[in-house]
Amino acid sequence: MFSEILLKKSFWASIAFFLILMFLPSVIPRFYTYILAVIFVTALLAMSLNIVVGQGGLFQFHHAAFYGVGAYTVALILKKTGLPVWAGFIAGPLTAALAGLIIGAFCIRLTNLYFGMLQISLGSLLWAVAFRWYSLTGGDDGLHGIPIPDFIAALNGAYYFILIVLTVCLIVMYLIYKSPFGSTLQAARDNPERCAAVGVNVQRLQLSAIVIATFFAGVAGVLFVVLEHSVFPDLLFWVLSLEVFIMCLLGGWFTFAGPIIGAAITISLRTFAGAYTEYWTMILGIILILLIFFLPEGVMGFIIAKLRGKDIEMAEKEAE
Repeated sequence: MFSEILLKKSFWASIAFFLILMFLPSVIPRFYTYILAVIFVTALLAMSLNIVVGQGGLFQFHHAAFYGVGAYTVALILKKTGLPVWAGFIAGPLTAALAGLIIGAFCIRLTNLYFGMLQISLGSLLWAVAFRWYSLTGGDDGLHGIPIPDFIAALNGAYYFILIVLTVCLIVMYLIYKSPFGSTLQAARDNPERCAAVGVNVQRLQLSAIVIATFFAGVAGVLFVVLEHSVFPDLLFWVLSLEVFIMCLLGGWFTFAGPIIGAAITISLRTFAGAYTEYWTMILGIILILLIFFLPEGVMGFIIAKLRGKDIEMAEKEAE
């Protein structure tokens, strides 16, 4: 089958793409290196959201709150304690996962829209703490000048570090996606009643997915601090959550790699269209409307559908 041939070649294609990304900083301007690093961080955040939205079918409307928790945790540890830098890098994702566990335990009892609304409310409390607690978080000014190890303090070092961490996270996410846990999560998304009937604890399954997703969101928060050397309350604001949600929709939230494409499209529009007009969000809105009408499954979903169509055509030709 045509798609099977592509899958066999995808491993080497991924390695080649990774090597190209490793080589790019030596041939492109620093500005584009920075933009690529921003895309990497945002892509990881969107991928983490897709674990619960695309695979779990949950309305995780305030995912950015956990992104901000991870970022603030590592920033506070590096700036206000004498702990090793790696302690901060580990504590960020773990704290985000703990926040996901606590908030998820409250929200998981509700369904659909009520789940999302309660999560927005609880996530907004985290934003309010970061915005108002001046003595700890710096309030609306945030924290700046966060000390980062020398080998990743410069842009190129941060770029390579972010790329390597992103690659490792994507491999782990793919293994989760293809694991029995991932298959059961998708089954619970499509038919929770039937899963519960065969003995699956759907709420526990979904809560586990939330914890995993918020852990990776915390990793993205750590990478943001590595890149920017600062944090601010907007990282926990619900508007960022909506933007990341749109990325999943643009790329295809029922696919694995769709959120990466959505993140690349959104960041590119914000950077390059935003340089010419402050109304770049209107362009994004038009693209989103066209996508809903003509590509409701997203960019990656459309590509996968085309590949499946070629599979069917080839199978019909072989049958003849």
